[in-house]
Amino acid sequence: MSASSGAAGPGAYAQAGVDIEAGDRAVELMKQHIARTRRPEVLGGLGGFAGFFDANALKNYRHPVLATSTDGVGTKVAIAQAMDVHDTIGMDLLGMLVDDLVVVGAEPLFVTDYIACGRVVPERIAAIVKGIAAGCEAAGCALLGGETAEHPGLLAADEYDIAGATTGVVELDRILGAERIADGDVVLGLDSSGLHSNGYSLVRKVLLQDAGWALDRDVAEFGRSLGEELLEPTRIYALDLLRLLDSTDVHAMSHVTGGGLANNLARVMPEGLCAIIERDSWRPAPIFQVVQQVGKLAQSDVEATLNMGIGMVLLVAVDDADAAISQLADRGVGARVIGRVQADQGNERVRMVARHPS
Repeated sequence: MSASSGAAGPGAYAQAGVDIEAGDRAVELMKQHIARTRRPEVLGGLGGFAGFFDANALKNYRHPVLATSTDGVGTKVAIAQAMDVHDTIGMDLLGMLVDDLVVVGAEPLFVTDYIACGRVVPERIAAIVKGIAAGCEAAGCALLGGETAEHPGLLAADEYDIAGATTGVVELDRILGAERIADGDVVLGLDSSGLHSNGYSLVRKVLLQDAGWALDRDVAEFGRSLGEELLEPTRIYALDLLRLLDSTDVHAMSHVTGGGLANNLARVMPEGLCAIIERDSWRPAPIFQVVQQVGKLAQSDVEATLNMGIGMVLLVAVDDADAAISQLADRGVGARVIGRVQADQGNERVRMVARHPS
């Protein structure tokens, strides 16, 4: 419906709290960031009703299969809002999206985003999109389109939430998963950059609400403020893992998000096999120890909520484990053996244990 057809007259939408002009300014500010993510397959420009991606590029595949994922960032946005720092939270969104695709072997092609806010502040929206675009660049995918929705009365003026969806492609016979995992496979754990984007409801309750810590509090264990530690962006593994798949016999992967390492790894483990994970084969970053100690939390509680320093798990053929670790190190991703797969006729898919004696 056009503005002229409403009886309330010009400016009625603005009087209701929706600033169309601010939205237009936000689009202008974000264009430069979106342009950096453009791939050759992207057709047209910003501002249409739909984004276009030339599927003719899929002719290079023998049997292309599309994969899709959708997610948000969760309550980590509350930290960004409290600190008035908005140019990293979009990277968290991309980490949640594209690394769910790469675990099946798919290359992320494009992303669309959705930002809901109480009030459009063009500079703030542009900062959010800047982070989303930076994540797209890190993953090699295009930011194809999105939506910014102003919801006065539903969200406070400075509140917002973000979500997105991504689409990727993988050869049918290269899809990774449980059917490829074998007895004797090695379990590799890849370093997270911190909390990533999960468990923030628990972390905020423990450190901010119960302990009363301020976000500008300097924490010696972190070497920076609490807020800076909590805003550390999610590591984006997609390109590193896609390059690894070109030369290494990776059987399956698990993206460690909400629910912790064991619960996410169990999602890809087949019946009859169990991944034995040695807890002390890596040392979690200080943030995990601080949350557990300050909150007086049981080990089982933190392991079931936080990634504990492992953001991605790979199950690889034993002969390729060293090569995979070396290749990842060359790309700046720390990785190590954290366990092995063995036959197990019980119902347990993942078992967390102390290190086996040598």
